[in-house]
Amino acid sequence: MPKDSSIKSVLIIGSGPIIIGQACEFDYSGSQAARSLREEGIEVSLINSNPATIMTDEVTADHIYLKPLTIDSIRDILEERQIDCVLPTMGGQTALNLCKEASEIGLWEKYNVRVIGVDLQVIETTENREAFRKFCVGLGLGVAPSFTANSMLEGKEAAQKIGFPLVIRPSYTLGGTGGGFCHKPEELESALSYGLKASPIHEVLVEKAVLGWKEFELELLRDGNDNVVIICTVENLDPMGVHTGDSITVAPAMTLPDTVYQKMRDQAQLMMRALGNFAGGCNVQFSLNPDTEEIIVIEINPRVSRSSALASKATGYPIAKVAAKLAIGYNLDELNNQITKTTSAFFEPALDYVIVKIPRWNFDKFYGCDSTLGLQMKSVGEVMAIGRNFAEALQKACQSLENNKVGLGEDGKGLAKTEEILDSLQHPSWDRIFKIKDAIYLGVPIHTIQKLTGIDNWFLTQIQELVKLEKEIQKYTINNISKELLLKAKKKGYSDVQLGFLLGRIDEEQVYEKRKELGIKRVYKMVDTCAAEFEAKTPYYYSTFDLENESVRSDKKKIIVLGSGPNRIGQGIEFDYCCVHGLLAIKEEGYEAIMINCNPETVSTDFDIADKLYFEPVFWEHLWELIEHEQPEGVIVQLGGQTALKLSKKLHERGIKIIGSSFDSMDIAEDRGRFSDLLKELDIPYPDYGTATNADEALEVANRVGYPVLVRPSYVLGGQRMRIVINDAECETAVINLLKDIPDNTILIDHFLDRAKEAEIDAIYDGDQVQIMGVMEHIEPAGIHSGDSNSVLPPFSLGPIIIEAMQHYTKKICKALEIRGLINIQFAIKGDKVYVIEANPRASRTTPFICKAYGIPYLNVATKVMLGTHKLKDFTFKEKLTGYAIKEPVFSFDKFPNVNKELGPEMKSTGEAIYFIKDLFDPYFRNLYKEKSMFLSR
Repeated sequence: MPKDSSIKSVLIIGSGPIIIGQACEFDYSGSQAARSLREEGIEVSLINSNPATIMTDEVTADHIYLKPLTIDSIRDILEERQIDCVLPTMGGQTALNLCKEASEIGLWEKYNVRVIGVDLQVIETTENREAFRKFCVGLGLGVAPSFTANSMLEGKEAAQKIGFPLVIRPSYTLGGTGGGFCHKPEELESALSYGLKASPIHEVLVEKAVLGWKEFELELLRDGNDNVVIICTVENLDPMGVHTGDSITVAPAMTLPDTVYQKMRDQAQLMMRALGNFAGGCNVQFSLNPDTEEIIVIEINPRVSRSSALASKATGYPIAKVAAKLAIGYNLDELNNQITKTTSAFFEPALDYVIVKIPRWNFDKFYGCDSTLGLQMKSVGEVMAIGRNFAEALQKACQSLENNKVGLGEDGKGLAKTEEILDSLQHPSWDRIFKIKDAIYLGVPIHTIQKLTGIDNWFLTQIQELVKLEKEIQKYTINNISKELLLKAKKKGYSDVQLGFLLGRIDEEQVYEKRKELGIKRVYKMVDTCAAEFEAKTPYYYSTFDLENESVRSDKKKIIVLGSGPNRIGQGIEFDYCCVHGLLAIKEEGYEAIMINCNPETVSTDFDIADKLYFEPVFWEHLWELIEHEQPEGVIVQLGGQTALKLSKKLHERGIKIIGSSFDSMDIAEDRGRFSDLLKELDIPYPDYGTATNADEALEVANRVGYPVLVRPSYVLGGQRMRIVINDAECETAVINLLKDIPDNTILIDHFLDRAKEAEIDAIYDGDQVQIMGVMEHIEPAGIHSGDSNSVLPPFSLGPIIIEAMQHYTKKICKALEIRGLINIQFAIKGDKVYVIEANPRASRTTPFICKAYGIPYLNVATKVMLGTHKLKDFTFKEKLTGYAIKEPVFSFDKFPNVNKELGPEMKSTGEAIYFIKDLFDPYFRNLYKEKSMFLSR
């Protein structure tokens, strides 16, 4: 049937701040759904408390409510606006829970609001573990033996009936929070206690653990006519025992027998059709016994999920967009496939390539944490790569991780003692895939590795083939390797850095020149949803080594925007927000906007944001060949955070125009020593400092400037490895550890201004004029990373003379650095003296916060300034903020209960929320200040 014409306005509920288990994939889904509904002439209101998202931007919805996700906020919106329907399936578990709570108190009924996209009773069925078990049993589907427990006694009785090993699954939690495995009786009590406390209804499911079974996920859509389409089947490389959010995943499924696949399809469709009367998206997880091919249902999510974003980017099928249209009444066969424009949305995608997702962890931020992967999700982000085969996709995914990996090993950083490797195989952590490669290299038999890891032999054999290929390559030099062998290596995803290592530790440039000489170069293939069966219209590409190139270079002037890569602490969704606005501004100025990024959770990797999307690692080799292919006017590095900025040196060396600030300007700001020297020249106060390249030099500087000192590396992200130290022993340890992690780094040792206030400014400079975007004051004192501090806009206690000094120094620095575009400068205020701490010549994590607080499209302005098409005088800036805006950091310490939660100069927060207050007498601000100002009294 056509859309429901009675629906004139829809409220979308967002997911709130980024936390582990619920990340920026819901910015993608919420943004896509809002655009989809507005296409139909529907007025969209959206509530979310996350200022770093595109979904809370005016370009996304008609009415944005940056409010806490609470019943009171929902009630306020319903009082203010005529809302016909609420769509709660785009905001993860947070949105579903809030929708259910509002229903239980009769809020939707009172305001005559209809819930679309999900049947509310379904939420109870899928989240209540016992109700879900009964639901599956009633349909004749297999489930693991289990019992619910609401107390320690009930849990122990359940364990006695089932037997070990067990899995404890709390009800109504996210990302496996509170869950865990219990291998023996003495572990049971603590596991039950932890799980019961984590559940908001004090309930857990005690279930037989099917450790070692395979895990698969199916993404489905269902319309009002009960038509169901399977969008994608995803296989977890890691077996049951590792949370799917922490598992390497592959699509299409590589080791799934067709007979079992058909059973999974049938069961998934049966479940979805039995889950009440609703139209929308659904995710079903199955487990498969590899020996008997028995399958059981693990869980079902009646909403857009973390895997939906991955499946959408993997197939090119816009799941959230279609789900939103189904929710307002459309049927699948009435909607066009957005990629081909000719087939219907009822056409199931077909893949002629392989995608690999690898999670990204930040265990380095949680010292002393248990980095073993298990039932509880611990990753903070993920990358996705596309290749013509599994090996190519796997290597490209490794190159995307932003952890100094150049592929799957062969970088001189692998290998260890055999005993250590075998132990790491049995106890999975972030690097297990690399340890598998090392084990094979050392001669550990495949069957031993399979027994220790539970990973299917097919995957292990693929890695074994890489080891064999490497041993063959090592027989040659760059001068005598054959074209056939070099091409084979490139088709298996090897980077030039890896091949340089294998061919005698030569530079990657020599490998590249050899490839060029032999005619071995990248081509670009289109993601078309139909394995080339129909012509595709959407320019969404990946690279490989093949004969035919499908990306045709246009005659338009082009700008490439470098994305920010995987989400991680210190570089999150806020930089994707910046990239999206950069792309929109580039298109407005008549350029062809080209995006390169590897994060499947983001809006920037939606196929309809840029003129051309290249789903590629933000990695030098891939970027350079893309530049050669597209021949852009230049590259923007200011919007993608540190990921993009660190590539500026190579761009500069190759003569590629960096749009906006020059490489030298950025290098001065990023190099701690050069920047402090500049401040000295400009007569701007700064903490006494010195630079060091080893521990001896650091101790000499520390004793000269006086303890306490701040030890800071250059070109890092989120305060990585920064330490406040108070004596020689601490200083020596900090420097040795820093250089171990970041070799050859120039370290700044500066006197730490204890008990100082901290503030920051974001600004734009066009060569003539400086626009102060915002002045923010931190509630916490200096010494707490700015990303972990509560920031208040405008300042709440800084006097006009202090603010004037900060603005004056900002202008001097902008002019001295010849900034073109964005800059963020951080200050410390001690007494009446203002010190400059650091400058970031790029978009910062506070940029979206300022844009949202003041309601000014500063990123659009900054991008046009970078391009040189506009000056600041061309724009009018009218601030909409009345009162104050507060940026509050959000942490995910619940995933690491035993770590040190004390905050310091290295960032630990995973997300942020925004709050608006009318004045400083607001109870929220007063309580916050009272709590955080305790730091000042220590």
